[in-house]
Amino acid sequence: MSRFPSRAPMRLALGFIALAVATALPAQQANMGIPTMALTQPSYSFDTAEQHGLKVSVVARGLNHPFAIALLPEGDALITERGGALRLLRNAVGAPGRPTVLEAAPVPGLPTLEKPYRNAGLHDLALHPDYAKNHFVYFSFNKPGDTIPASGNAPARQQSRLTVMRARFDGKSLIDPKEIFVGKSAGTSGSRIAFGADGLLYMQIGAAGGDEAQRMDNTIGKVLRVKDDGSIPADNPYVGQKDVNPAVFTRGHRDPLAMAWHPVAGVMLSAEHGPNGGDELNLIRGGRNYGWPVVTYGHGYDGAVLSESPVAPGMEPPLVYWVPSIGPSGLVVYTGDRFPAWKNNIFVGSVRRGEIPGTGSLERVVLNDKLQELRREALLGGLHQRIRDVRQGADGLLYVLTDENDGALLRLEPEIRP
Repeated sequence: MSRFPSRAPMRLALGFIALAVATALPAQQANMGIPTMALTQPSYSFDTAEQHGLKVSVVARGLNHPFAIALLPEGDALITERGGALRLLRNAVGAPGRPTVLEAAPVPGLPTLEKPYRNAGLHDLALHPDYAKNHFVYFSFNKPGDTIPASGNAPARQQSRLTVMRARFDGKSLIDPKEIFVGKSAGTSGSRIAFGADGLLYMQIGAAGGDEAQRMDNTIGKVLRVKDDGSIPADNPYVGQKDVNPAVFTRGHRDPLAMAWHPVAGVMLSAEHGPNGGDELNLIRGGRNYGWPVVTYGHGYDGAVLSESPVAPGMEPPLVYWVPSIGPSGLVVYTGDRFPAWKNNIFVGSVRRGEIPGTGSLERVVLNDKLQELRREALLGGLHQRIRDVRQGADGLLYVLTDENDGALLRLEPEIRP
């Protein structure tokens, strides 16, 4: 078992930030970043601010850029790979008497997807609230959209349609697949889906450029809310309004890639990428405008100012924001009993910090009972992995996916020390 003090990665990250400021390095520098560390040990040990003794076990390796995980009631797990494969991990929770095995063949039943590039491909998955009875699993992915003709020096390019599909999982394959949502043809974006305690399905769709996140006649740059069959809830905030898509729940989102229900606030919690800085954590309240691209705490990738003020009347300020960026992806509010000091803490995956490859971490955000930020901590930075997803298991432990060529599933548990 390898040990990492929790503060060493933070000192290292701060050192890189200071160096970047002091020497004014070019925005695009060859070979910038920290090499990803091969996770060859069975487990790693960390010391953290409020959990003194954290064991991080490598549950499985050999995943090809995994994006999301769903832990099944019997202890197995379904894992999406962005290239289009759905993988089945037997005994992901490590129950005694059963081997943990990553099935070599992908689970059959998914459609052939758009060739992955940037954020394109197979994204999130979510279990129906009554999965134990109906075995419904929901998936979000890009499928080919319209083709933009070549113009001048710009080549022809194909757009994508963000799609959500429902299917039954019989333990070996997906059956009865049905598309319940197909978005407008647009530029490629990632996505997340999650069920709320209200039994409704929330969907995130990004809009990194243009003003589509503010326009109400489309689903781009929005959080959407639908029933489990894709139909529209009668109490959605824009139902019946002319020239407004009735699935829209909120608008003004740039590139949201993390979502989970907040049990204290009783609403969905969402995290999204800003441009260069300005990543946000938001409470999603129906009918609200979250500002993009009118207001942002971020800057352009060349350092240019994008908005004169990060706040404006009629636009929701973030609950938490990050400067520099952390690249948030995957989110959970911890409600278990295995980490008492972390009760109701928010955990957000981070693929990299400040545009520097190899600096991903698991962000821990602590709020008070008024949902005001008290402190935050970066965990697992010493592993130098892109953290793509985080979920809580029925065992009260945390499960983390690394987005790498040799991606891994990690399990976090308290470490008993002498």
